[in-house]
Amino acid sequence: MNSARKGSLSLLAGAMLLASAGAFASVEPAKAVTTAKELQQAKTYTVSSAPTEALELAKPKLPDLSGYTAEAAAAKIVRSKPGKISVRRMMQEDALKDFIGGDNKMAEWVVRQHGIPQAIFVDDGYMNLKELAQKLPKQYFSETSPGVYLAKLPIVVGRKGILEIDGQTQELRLSQEAGSFLVNDGQLFVRDTKITGWREKENGPATFRSPKEFRPFLLAWGGTETYIVNSKMASFGYANSKSYGVSISQYTPNMAKVLKRPEPTGWIVGSEFSDMWYGFYCYETRDFVVKGNTYKDNIVYGIDPHDRSHGLIIAENTVYGTKKKHGIIISREVNDSFIFNNKSYDNHLSGLVIDRNSVNNLIAYNEIYKNHTDGITLYESADNLLWGNKVISNKRHGIRIRNSVNIRLYENVAMANGLTGVYGHIKDLTDTDRDIKLDPFDAQVSLIVVGGELAANGSGPLSIDSPLSVELYRVSMLAPTKSSGISFNGILGERQDEILDLLVRQQKAVLIDPVERQTELRD
Repeated sequence: MNSARKGSLSLLAGAMLLASAGAFASVEPAKAVTTAKELQQAKTYTVSSAPTEALELAKPKLPDLSGYTAEAAAAKIVRSKPGKISVRRMMQEDALKDFIGGDNKMAEWVVRQHGIPQAIFVDDGYMNLKELAQKLPKQYFSETSPGVYLAKLPIVVGRKGILEIDGQTQELRLSQEAGSFLVNDGQLFVRDTKITGWREKENGPATFRSPKEFRPFLLAWGGTETYIVNSKMASFGYANSKSYGVSISQYTPNMAKVLKRPEPTGWIVGSEFSDMWYGFYCYETRDFVVKGNTYKDNIVYGIDPHDRSHGLIIAENTVYGTKKKHGIIISREVNDSFIFNNKSYDNHLSGLVIDRNSVNNLIAYNEIYKNHTDGITLYESADNLLWGNKVISNKRHGIRIRNSVNIRLYENVAMANGLTGVYGHIKDLTDTDRDIKLDPFDAQVSLIVVGGELAANGSGPLSIDSPLSVELYRVSMLAPTKSSGISFNGILGERQDEILDLLVRQQKAVLIDPVERQTELRD
């Protein structure tokens, strides 16, 4: 028996054990899917064998990660020009306008600082945290024990400032009561250290209590570079714009027009994030690298790249225990990015989500298991390639695809999931709270499934509802959970015998096409 087959069977055996240990125990019954208003259900489909040449795809080329190291980050620090330190009022500062503008936002800091709000600024050169402590009044910034510092004001790295928080700092504590937080408007390097949101009253971390309660956070604006390496961050962030935890964000549209700063960038490597409102958030960010980190027990999301971020690398991270939503999600035009070799498990909803017109992404070799709803979910996001992922023992579907066309699933294993291995469906979202102008969608789904295994999934290997087209080739379907054997749901169910005959017995590619073209269906 060859080793690949052996590996496949051992994986299956493991999945069976997981399944028998109650993976299906709390599965809800599948809900009926709403057919979209703008798309009538096709009545009849043709099933035919298709040429296989077009389906053969070379293994995708992954980005080289070898350059994203602690040494490479350290080499970027320019220490030649000493920086300047000052304590200034928070008003009139571009980097702080989001926190002191309209809606009486300034009141938060007036109450916490008992006066006109001030912040610590690092400008015009390099400074490390130890120097900061030597130059600032103790009431604003103090060393409470060797290498442990408490900040009682916000710290802002100015446009030409460089701040390094390195191994000389055992821990930087940002006071929750005093309203401290960290804003990077220049260059920030966090290396071999720890930064914690701190509750002075309890002399411990500012652990999450409620969404609206202020907790310290880190934000980097447009034009900045942020490097976080081999460090720990905990107890940051709350439900307030740009204050989510660790956020990398272009300036708001109006300010971006005036300031004309490029998209922010940087790396987060080999670090740990826990008890954050969001572990990582970005907005209009380019080429950011999130590599080899642990995101554990965060509140809403582990990793959450957002609006129009592109060229991202999210690789080799472990994400688990997210309490409210998904482990990893990219949403709203997060394009041309790479998500690979991550582990995402035991998250409250899905392990990995591609959402809201995020296109041309490669999702490869991830292990997504034991999440409380789906394994991998694609919502309204066309033209994505999923390659070699293992999606095992998730409570609902293994891979779920809604309103998304040209989704290519190659060499994936979906095994022992509570409902379907691969589930494709359409849904009309016009009567939901979705802003259709901001997030348009077409109620269409089309899939190509090549290679891989769909095995021991609770309600069958594959279910597709009203597809534009489905192509299947070399898909292995083993160990049905039903005594009746392998069964398809959706439109595949009606033509199951023909499909299995072509796919399994004749080893051909199968093309399933509606007889009425969708253009006719929409008219």
